[in-house]
Amino acid sequence: MKRNLQVLLLLFLGVGLLHIALLTDLYLRYVRPGLRPALIASGVLLIVLGAVSAARDGFPFDRPRTAPGHDPEHGHDSEHGHGHDHSQGPRVAWLLYVPALTVLFLAPPALGSYTASRDDTKPPTTGGSLFPALPAKGTVEMSLNDFSSRAVWDTGRTLTGRTVRLTGFVTPGHHGTWYVSRLAISCCAADAQVRKARVHGAAAPPADAWVSVTGTWHPTGKLGTDDASPALDAATVKRVPTPKDPYNDMVVSRARR
Repeated sequence: MKRNLQVLLLLFLGVGLLHIALLTDLYLRYVRPGLRPALIASGVLLIVLGAVSAARDGFPFDRPRTAPGHDPEHGHDSEHGHGHDHSQGPRVAWLLYVPALTVLFLAPPALGSYTASRDDTKPPTTGGSLFPALPAKGTVEMSLNDFSSRAVWDTGRTLTGRTVRLTGFVTPGHHGTWYVSRLAISCCAADAQVRKARVHGAAAPPADAWVSVTGTWHPTGKLGTDDASPALDAATVKRVPTPKDPYNDMVVSRARR
C-alpha cells in the first residue's frame, strides 16, 4: 500500500472523529455520551500520527523507499527484467477511503426499525415488589424500559387504569401490527438492546418515524411469565422530532394533567 494512502486515511479518520464529536452530536448515533472524550482523543491521535508520517516521509511521497546500500539502478527486479512497482499495493486498498469519508461527510443514521424488528429481547426480569408506585394522578410519562418491565413482570399491576405516554420510533410488525420502540446501549450501537411495546387501536405511522403514544396498558399473557408482552391501547399518536440522543430512554415517571 502506498504511503500516501496510509497517511491520508489517518488524517481523514482523525478529522472525521473530531467533526462528529466536537462540531455535531452525530457521535450519539454510535456511542454513549460518556465516550465523547475518548473519541476526541482518538481523533487527535490519528491526526498527529498522520502529520508525523507525512513530515517524516515528505509529502507527497513520490520517491519509493530503498534499503541502505541498495542500488535502484541494479536492483533485483532490474536484473531479472520484472519491473514491478510493489509500492503501489492492490487497487482495492483505495476502498478503505469509503468508511473514512463516510464518517466525515455522510454519517450513517442511528439504528432503527430494521434492528428492532429482528430482536425479540424480553424486558429485564424484576420482582413485582420492587416496582415503585406511579404518580397518583394525570398522564404518566414513562420510558419504554420501565413500561415494558411493568407490563411483563409487575404482578402488583401498577399500570392498571393508568394513562401513560411513551415516546419512540415506529417499528412495523406482521399483518399490519406496529410497535413503539427504543434501543438502549451500554457502550456503543453494537450492543444495542430493543425495548418495544405493541400499539393497539391506531394506524401505524411510517416506519422509523418518532412518535409520542398516549394510552392505557393492554394486558397480554400471564404476568410474571414469558407469555406476557408489553402492549398499549392508544388514545392518541403524535409525531415528534427525532431526539438528539436516540438511545437515551431514561425518563423519570411523572404525571401530567
